[in-house]
Amino acid sequence: MAAPLRVKRQLPFSPWLFAAPGLLITGAFVLYPFVSTLVNSFTDRRTLVPGHFVGLANFRELLRDEMFWTGLRNSTLYVVGVVPALVVLPLLLALLVQKNIPGITFFRSAFYTPVVASIVVVGLIWVWLLDERGLVNALLETVGIGRVGFLSDQWLLLLSAMAVTVWKGLGYYMIIYLAALANVPRELHAAAAVDGAGPVRRFLSVTVPAVRSTMVLVAALSSVAAFKVFSEVYLMAGPSGGPAGEDTTLVMLVQRTGTGLTGRVGYASALSVVVFAVTVALMLLVLRADRREES
Repeated sequence: MAAPLRVKRQLPFSPWLFAAPGLLITGAFVLYPFVSTLVNSFTDRRTLVPGHFVGLANFRELLRDEMFWTGLRNSTLYVVGVVPALVVLPLLLALLVQKNIPGITFFRSAFYTPVVASIVVVGLIWVWLLDERGLVNALLETVGIGRVGFLSDQWLLLLSAMAVTVWKGLGYYMIIYLAALANVPRELHAAAAVDGAGPVRRFLSVTVPAVRSTMVLVAALSSVAAFKVFSEVYLMAGPSGGPAGEDTTLVMLVQRTGTGLTGRVGYASALSVVVFAVTVALMLLVLRADRREES
């Protein structure tokens, strides 16, 4: 006769033992840096100097800092230029690669390749392409247009960085849309086709409403990422932020202000708090607009 199984009593803190590694990592690399940044924003701390409490002095200085307003303008323009493209274009791309036809796997992989590529490699490739002596200007000169200062003009440089962000993010958001499109019932398209709706009408009346929640998610993710842009502009404009620093973004300003032996950690922390507040506000605006549309 088999011996009866013994059921051990579970200790009340056993679940916390499993959650402890994740909680420790989150506390060490997320919560502590956030609280430290928030505290430092009210001090005049520098890299090698502890600093003292100065209240709202750093935030008052922000309002008088021209570079802050330049960075806020560029980051805002980046959101306006990038987010609509990253909401619409990946959806159209997902519709193109959704069908199971021979060779479609190759195109799905090709569209996703920029996502897994290093941003440094991607940035350098685009710098070589858009340089005064790059391939794009060589082609423009061949057709008689002449060379264009993609990396020397303030606005063209910002638009070029936006194009790199959109190009690199297309594949990522395409995969999200493919997952959403797989859940759209085919019967809806069939019923719309029976009623005489064409491809455009079916897209607007069936596809868009079915994936609207996914579009909101993509808008929220891309808006936060666009406002916190750093690598693309830094690689294409350089540490100075383009001509006279006119292409500097807020995150670039944080990096430039808070690093180095004489870095103003307190002032950079205040800038970081503003970036955090704006990104949270962007997400709330997107969610509020979605709820208002539903109601």
